[in-house]
Amino acid sequence: MGAQKKGATARVSEDPEELARHPLQAILLADSFTTKFRPITLERPKVLLPLVNIPMINYTLAWLESAGVEEVFVFCCAHSKQVIDYLESSEWSSQPNFSVTTIESHNSISAGDALRLIYERNVIHGDFVLISGDTVSNMSLTQALQEHKDRRKKDANAIMTMVVKQSKPSPITQQSRLGTDELFMAINPVTKQLLYYEDKAEYSKGFISLDKTLIADNPSVILHNDKQDCYIDICSQEVLSLFTDNFDYQHLRRHFVKGLLVDDIMGYKIFTHEIHSSYAARIDNFRSYDTISKDIIQRWTYPFVPDVLCGSSAIKVERQGTYRASDVTLSRSAQLGSFTFIGQGTKIGNDTKISHSVIGERCTIGSNVTIEGSYIWNNVTIEDGCQLRNAIVCDGVILKSGAVLQPGVILSFKVVVGQEFVVPAYSKVSLLQQPTQQDSDEELEYADSTSGTGELRSDKLNGDIAPDLSETASELGTGGVGYIWTVFEGAYDEEWRHSVAPIPTDKLVKLMLDKDEDEELLTQDGNVISASRELKADSDGNGSEDDDNEDSRDDYVSFEKEVEATFLRAVHENVKVDLAVLEVNALR
Repeated sequence: MGAQKKGATARVSEDPEELARHPLQAILLADSFTTKFRPITLERPKVLLPLVNIPMINYTLAWLESAGVEEVFVFCCAHSKQVIDYLESSEWSSQPNFSVTTIESHNSISAGDALRLIYERNVIHGDFVLISGDTVSNMSLTQALQEHKDRRKKDANAIMTMVVKQSKPSPITQQSRLGTDELFMAINPVTKQLLYYEDKAEYSKGFISLDKTLIADNPSVILHNDKQDCYIDICSQEVLSLFTDNFDYQHLRRHFVKGLLVDDIMGYKIFTHEIHSSYAARIDNFRSYDTISKDIIQRWTYPFVPDVLCGSSAIKVERQGTYRASDVTLSRSAQLGSFTFIGQGTKIGNDTKISHSVIGERCTIGSNVTIEGSYIWNNVTIEDGCQLRNAIVCDGVILKSGAVLQPGVILSFKVVVGQEFVVPAYSKVSLLQQPTQQDSDEELEYADSTSGTGELRSDKLNGDIAPDLSETASELGTGGVGYIWTVFEGAYDEEWRHSVAPIPTDKLVKLMLDKDEDEELLTQDGNVISASRELKADSDGNGSEDDDNEDSRDDYVSFEKEVEATFLRAVHENVKVDLAVLEVNALR
C-alpha cells in the first residue's frame, strides 16, 4: 500500500519556508455520534466495519497520506480501545513521514465535544483537514488548499473551505444516491462563498426562506439543490477556538456551519471548493454503504480499490468486475455474477448463485444458495438452500438450511437464523436486546461490554443489556438465536429510505402521487420554486420571450443528460427496469 500512496503524494506549496513552518495536519473523527448503523455499532465502531472487506478507516487514512497530510490525529470515543488496538497493530503505526496519533475520550457525545478536547491538547499548529473516518476519496487537495491559503492572505475571516461535488437528487424521493436528504446551498458564483445551507428543508411549504440581506449584499447568488456535501473541510485554527468559545456548537453542519452563516457580528466566512472528476463520499447510512461499496468495486475510487490496497497478488480482478482471493474454493457448478467480491478462504457449494455481492473471508456457503446485492462479512456459515437479497450479514452469523433474508435485513454479530425461517424485510437482529432509548451516546455504555468480534463479555454487562438467549428461539425459528428489534413509531420510512435494498415500487408510486398532489396545490397558491437558479439582487423578475425560449432549450438538454445518466446508473447498478422507468417518468 505504501508504494502506491507515496507516488500519489501531493504538496500544497512550492515555498520551502512555508512547507518547513508547519506539516499538513488532519483531524479524523473515528466516532460518527449517530445511531444509524445500529445494532452493529453497539459492538464494533463504525470506522472498523468492513467496506469491500477493508476497514473503512483504511480508505480515509490511505487518501490522507496520498494527499500529502503528514500528521493525523484520530479522535476515538465509543469503542476507543478497539480503534486504538487496531491502529497500533496495523501498518499505520510505522509509516515513514506519516504519523497517526490517537486522542481518546470517554465522555464526548458530539463532534463539538471532540474538537473542544483537541483544542485543549494544543496539537494543531496551522490549517488542517477535518474529516470523519467513514469517508472515501481520491481527490487531490493541492488546489483546494492553495485556494484556502490565498483567501486567508486577503481575508483573515475566511476560516473554512468545504468540498462539494455535483449530485442531483432523485425527483421522486428527494434524496441523493447516497440516501441523504436533498441539500440546498446558496453560493456566490464569483467568490464561491457559502451563503446558505439547509439539509432539512420543509418540502410541504413549497418554498425556501432566504434572508433579504443575503440577496442585497451579493450581486449574484445561485441556489443549488444539485450539490453533495463531501464532508471534507479545510479549516483554519480559528475553527477550533470557535467551538471552544461556543458550547452550543455540537453538530458540524447543523450548529457550526449554520451558526456562522447567520452570525453578523464576527464576520467569519465559509467557502466551497467543487470537485468534478474526482471521487469523494461519506458513508452516512446503510444506503450509502451499499452505493459506495458498488463504486469501489466498479473502480470509481481508484487507486483506493481492494486489489491495490491489499496487493494484486492477494486479490485477482476478473471479467465483469469480479474480485476473487487466491485461495477461494469454488464448485464448478457455482455461478459468480458481475461486480462480486469473494474473500480469502471462502468455500462455495454446488449450484450456488452470487451476484452484485461482497463475501468476506473464511465463509462457508452451501449448495443451491442464492445471494443478490448482499454484504456477507467474515466467518459466516450459510447452509444449503438459503436465499439472501439486499442484506448485511455480520461476522459469525449462521443461517440454517432454507433460511430466507428478505430485502433490507441486518443481522448483527453471531446471530443464528433457524431452519427455513423467513426474516421479514428491514428487520434488524442482534444478540443484544434493543435499547429502550435512541441516544447516540449509548455506544459508550456498550463499548466496554463487547470485544468487537461479537463476543459478549458478561462480566461487564448490566441487567438491561445482557441477552437471555434462551428466550430468543421463537423469534428466529427453530434453533435461532437473537432478538428482532422493533421499529420505533414514525421511523419506518427511514428504514426503507436508508436501506441497502432498493426502494420498493409501491413506495415510489406513492411518493410520485403525493408529489403530484403537492405540486398542484403549490401551483394554485403560486408558490413554485426552481432550485439551482441564479438570483440577482437588481432583477425585476421580467424576462423576455427569447430568454424563456432559451430556458426551455436548456431544460430539454438538461433533461436528455439526466435521462442518459439515469439509464447508465440503472445498467451499472443492476436496477430493475420498472424502477428505472419510474425515475425517467418523474424526470419528464
